[in-house]
Amino acid sequence: MQVNHIANNLLTNKAVLKGLEKISEHGTSFAAGASLLMSLGVRTFSIYNTPDVEKENKFYAMANSITSGIVKFGIVEAIALPIENAVSRIDKNSAKYLTDTTLKNFSPETRSYKFITQIIKLSTGLLTAIPKSMLTIALIPVVMNKIFHYNPLEDLKKAAEKFPYKNEASKFFTKEKESEPKETKEPTFTGFGDKLSNGIGKLISNKKIQKFAQKYEMEDEDIYKHITATTDVLLTSASVWQTNKSDSIKENCKRVLNYNNIINTVITIMTGYWLDGKIKNSTGSLMEKFKKANIQDPKLHKYVEGINILRPTIIFAFIYYGLLPIFSTYTSEKLDKFINRKAHVTKS
Repeated sequence: MQVNHIANNLLTNKAVLKGLEKISEHGTSFAAGASLLMSLGVRTFSIYNTPDVEKENKFYAMANSITSGIVKFGIVEAIALPIENAVSRIDKNSAKYLTDTTLKNFSPETRSYKFITQIIKLSTGLLTAIPKSMLTIALIPVVMNKIFHYNPLEDLKKAAEKFPYKNEASKFFTKEKESEPKETKEPTFTGFGDKLSNGIGKLISNKKIQKFAQKYEMEDEDIYKHITATTDVLLTSASVWQTNKSDSIKENCKRVLNYNNIINTVITIMTGYWLDGKIKNSTGSLMEKFKKANIQDPKLHKYVEGINILRPTIIFAFIYYGLLPIFSTYTSEKLDKFINRKAHVTKS
């Protein structure tokens, strides 16, 4: 009886419920904050302690981890947070932002409305994937130089000074200097408020959007996971493309960095989906108890939505930032050396 009493108190704990509500309202910000902490701490530490890996490749992997966490958080706070707040305003005062027809058939109490607003809040990560990857790759040499005090092209510069065709060599380094990332300013967003809420309200009132939401509303429990996976695939693809274009990253290190990103993404998504499904099924009875314990609370749907964001966030972060860094850093370098040996044998 005492155990049941403690369990019931935990399921209805005000601090827990308030936390779940905040995660529901700011899911993208929550994920970006978690990524920032893990990328600066756990992931970087794991990469640094990976055995039998060249220092240069470690530096690139750590720089990639640091810049991706910072850039992701910065863009989220600049773009996602205003959108999350705009949706929150619509939730609290729907009559001001939604048409009468929408309020009758697609009100904030319906599952389809909650589904589409969740997509709107989470989609900022997907829509900003390409600029995030571009900025991340552009800042890697800066982090390498400023934090690790390591210039990956220093050896090439020294060799170029002895090169007989100095003009040709200088062209390479002139190009490098020109390609250095210029100081960028985070986009500022002013004058949003009601204008942003009105714009999102018009989007929600669109008939095609409403039909889409009504058709797929039963996917609401997994939509965060689906959007996160799609974002990671797009982000990795853009990172590989941008890395290959970069003039500030050495060619052999480009391959290792790309292998590292691809391995991380593929294994994280595959393992994350499998583990999330297992945990979701095994905690099904607990979720039902949670719903029954808070059945009278009008914010129950936010609590459930918060759980559906919290669970995969922890799982994906545990895999990507905790388990994979040492494996992917080690494997990517060994894979590159294996491919190079095969290519050399084939040519000879």
